[in-house]
Amino acid sequence: MPVTVVVGAQWGDEGKAKVIDLLARDHSVVARYQGGHNAGHTVVVGSEKYALQLIPSGVLYDHVTPVIGNGVVVDLPTLFSEIDRLEARGVPCSRLRVSSQAHLIFPWHQSFDALLESQRGGSKIGTTLKGIGPAYADKALRVGIRAGDVLDAAAFASVVRARAVDANADLLAAGGEPVDVDAVVDQFTVLGRRLAPYVADTVDLLHAAVEAGETVLLEGAQATFLDLDHGTYPYVTSSNPTAGGASAGSGLGPRLLDRIVGIIKAYTTRVGSGPFPTELLDAKGEALVDIGREFGTVTGRRRRTGWIDCVMLRHAVRVNSLTEIALTKLDVLDTFDDVKVCVGYRLDGRECTAYPDRSDLLARVEPVYETLPGWQTTISGCRSAADLPVAARQFVALVEKQVGVPIRIVGVGPERDAVLEWDGAPA
Repeated sequence: MPVTVVVGAQWGDEGKAKVIDLLARDHSVVARYQGGHNAGHTVVVGSEKYALQLIPSGVLYDHVTPVIGNGVVVDLPTLFSEIDRLEARGVPCSRLRVSSQAHLIFPWHQSFDALLESQRGGSKIGTTLKGIGPAYADKALRVGIRAGDVLDAAAFASVVRARAVDANADLLAAGGEPVDVDAVVDQFTVLGRRLAPYVADTVDLLHAAVEAGETVLLEGAQATFLDLDHGTYPYVTSSNPTAGGASAGSGLGPRLLDRIVGIIKAYTTRVGSGPFPTELLDAKGEALVDIGREFGTVTGRRRRTGWIDCVMLRHAVRVNSLTEIALTKLDVLDTFDDVKVCVGYRLDGRECTAYPDRSDLLARVEPVYETLPGWQTTISGCRSAADLPVAARQFVALVEKQVGVPIRIVGVGPERDAVLEWDGAPA
């Protein structure tokens, strides 16, 4: 299968990096197709932990070409900080390629992000204030600056200066503070010079890899229900993390995407505001936070937690055309005396089988649960489905049945090898 897509099937933080790292062993190219440095991917290799924001997780393999695709917005200070940290730990990054068509983030984008969020008062979106949304807005307004622009240093400095002046006028009009134009031009002239060797026509690169019979893995940031079109709007990100976004953000046409892996956690989390039908506001919710270490890799923010929701997962299967699922963090449920699986909703007293198309309706649904016994034993050493306790197998089997596509991988711990193949082992 030449092209595999990995997407988050919940509200993010599903453990995509672990699965991508696992799959990257069998791929030649790993490419990010959307998002920016507002999402963190954590990979644990032995005693080493790698927190990645922009660079694709496949960078940890010598045989992989990591690619930042045209659909990504790139913050250069973050990119080079990440490169420097990785290379200081012996991970070479010279293979990295950045799309000439990827848009760049500038300090005025971050200023706008903070200003807009502060003006929302009690209706905050929960943005990470990284400038992601304003950078995508500039892209849509056709005033963005792209990575390929750095290849002409003089023209790049000129366009950065002109755009900074215009952005300052907009910031002042909106009640914000202007950026230091000269300082920004000087900073990005240096950063642009450093970026130039990494810039490439990545659409051609990816197609050449496929045509040569190499395997390509497309990696999304955030997740299905943060998608700008299909998420719980307005509490969404500024791009399309769904599988459809993989084509737009990489340049590989839809017919080449033949394996689409949805990543889910054994429970549900989300960051920031927005409806959350299965949210737990009790001691069990706190236990999920503590045991699962549910704090943002990038922001450190506490995540909201709740039981797994198969209604939203069935919708994720539809929207992404998922061919299979990887279920992570099953071990986080080890100590619970019982576990719940949301199998349906009630809305205004009536059964609701479909995922609501409006956030206000989603905020009103009541989850319908099936309750299963917990297994109350450590499963981190399990390496086959048969090794799992009966109750854990019952849980995985129920989720698989409810979601309607096969579960292929089950994660039982944070370590790189703490996974097993799920073969539908009978309970």
